Amino acid sequence: MYPAELTTPMKNQLVESGFKSLETPEEVDAAINQDGTVLCVINSVCGCAAGTMRPGVILSTKHNKLPDNMVTVFAGVDGDAVSQARKYTLPYPPSSPSIALFKNGTLVHFIERHHIEGRSAEMIAENLAMAFDEYC
Repeated sequence: MYPAELTTPMKNQLVESGFKSLETPEEVDAAINQDGTVLCVINSVCGCAAGTMRPGVILSTKHNKLPDNMVTVFAGVDGDAVSQARKYTLPYPPSSPSIALFKNGTLVHFIERHHIEGRSAEMIAENLAMAFDEYC
């Protein structure tokens, strides 16, 4: 587990942009299984999370169509919550960072780490905007 003084600013980037931080499996279940659309970001301390994933996700929140709810869990911090979120992203293997869009509890769009690495924040935001247009 990473120390809070390291991860809190990284977590706050998303929280300050309208994401709810989930820290327990029960919070994950309640968030993902609600009606409507839910964007769930599995956050990470890695460079691609800092360099493009978080900026891209934040940029996507400026799109004219958005999910009903936006939540985040933090790998290496909220272990049980991350494990629970990953159950919902099966059959994809565990991936940190990653971005999942759910509609009525069903995974409809998923961006794995290998789709984040080497992509710009703008490319990630554009990918999410297309998913928002289709599912939200």
